[in-house]
Amino acid sequence: MLTNLGDLLDRSKDPSKPALIDCLDWANPREYTHGEVDALSDACARGLLRRGLVRGDSVAILSANRAEFLIAYFGIMRAGLVAVPVNHKFPRDTIDFVMRDSSVKLVLCDAERRPAVAAGLPILEFGPQFDALLDRGPFETVVPRPGEIAMVLYTSGSTGRPKGVPLSHQGHLWAIESRLKTIPPGEHRLIVAAPLFHMNGLGTSKFVFAAHASMVLMPQFDAKKYVEAVGRFGVTWLTSVPTMLAMMVREKDTIAKTDLSSVRTVRMGSAPTTQKLIDDLRSLFPKATIMNAYGTTEAGPVVFGPHPDGRPRPDMALGWPLPDVKVRLVDGQGKDADEGVLVQYTPATMTGYLNLPEKSREALTPDGWYISGDVFRRDAQGAYYFIGRADDMFNCGGENIYPGEVEHMLEKHPDIAQSCVVPVPDELKGEKPFAFIVRRPGSALSEEAIKQYALANAPAYQHPRQVEFMDALPLAGPNKIDRKLLKARARELWREPEKTGG
Repeated sequence: MLTNLGDLLDRSKDPSKPALIDCLDWANPREYTHGEVDALSDACARGLLRRGLVRGDSVAILSANRAEFLIAYFGIMRAGLVAVPVNHKFPRDTIDFVMRDSSVKLVLCDAERRPAVAAGLPILEFGPQFDALLDRGPFETVVPRPGEIAMVLYTSGSTGRPKGVPLSHQGHLWAIESRLKTIPPGEHRLIVAAPLFHMNGLGTSKFVFAAHASMVLMPQFDAKKYVEAVGRFGVTWLTSVPTMLAMMVREKDTIAKTDLSSVRTVRMGSAPTTQKLIDDLRSLFPKATIMNAYGTTEAGPVVFGPHPDGRPRPDMALGWPLPDVKVRLVDGQGKDADEGVLVQYTPATMTGYLNLPEKSREALTPDGWYISGDVFRRDAQGAYYFIGRADDMFNCGGENIYPGEVEHMLEKHPDIAQSCVVPVPDELKGEKPFAFIVRRPGSALSEEAIKQYALANAPAYQHPRQVEFMDALPLAGPNKIDRKLLKARARELWREPEKTGG
């Protein structure tokens, strides 16, 4: 039985089985077995305690993806310490805030991020310094107390200063065990290119070790290398953010010369997807099961799953609530509805944000359910669908617009690869839709053609009043589209109606 989130090894299975292929050095990737990762995690735990750290102390990890990140993460938690993976894409002052807010006692980092650490904090750099920390030998993993904190993850800060989310061992062991129950039979090799400071990449990595599977770890996402890695290492299971997969699909030349036949499962999460992307992935991986997943930092990485009676899951659906999960949809009047904000409780739900009692009261109901801020709908069969963020919604002439709905419509156009819709201010309507568009290679699709397509396929109020073409949409830290940046850019580019007569 698993008790500590840092100790996931199934000791009844072969420890010499490959566990991790670290592609930090693309030309010479390094392979680790399950037994090696287990021994190194023990050595890290022993070394941290030898330094004088005591149970409950926080240790930060500030680094691109690499094997040492996971070894440190597991070792920290085995020792009864609190792991704090830090978004290295944050500005330096935000990184400093995170370190102070979580009372970090030691920082483990790579060489590139070392300058981002404030003076006065003890630092060990991955490489010779981290190797010297490792104290090899047997170690008895700490058995956590009920509710004991394993890690603190920070929100993206897209709507203000990042919030620390303390998460327990028991809650996230439940999440792992829930995922294990749905794993298909056979040998599995997953690929992780999402950053390990984010729930998506971190949750997938823990699942790999608990399932005694193997993984390919990319230092960061690169669409071309992602495709190449699938063929090079025989990846069977893709786990990613939809934006990353949409970028991968565009790598036509690399795809044409790469054997992708090993892929059996594609699991997307952390952001909404589109039918167009699902169709593209089905064409690219005809033997694969394609799944759309949903989770949050505050309530855990798993909420929905397959139907208990085995009913097929519609393409765009996230599925049905898992057995231990409770959900409600609440409309604008606070009443239960078939469309509204998702309010949820899972065994992985936080008890509150770190050092933020008022924000905690805003995010949690009195009985501890998490108010997600995500708008969902439920169909007649009880399947759930993501519509968009409530705080992304804007109002155009009295009509509520969810950007995700408009984006889904636009991306059905054969010449549109990706889209992002944001509001721009308008004196008459309040706000109007502005679209950033990535055209498919070779397309000469015009702004006017996009407007006419939208008018023909959606309510008139949803059509973008202005279109800006881009080679690629900018990404924020967890490889989601950076809406905050695009909102600011749209305001700069917005052609006022009085200047155009529109």
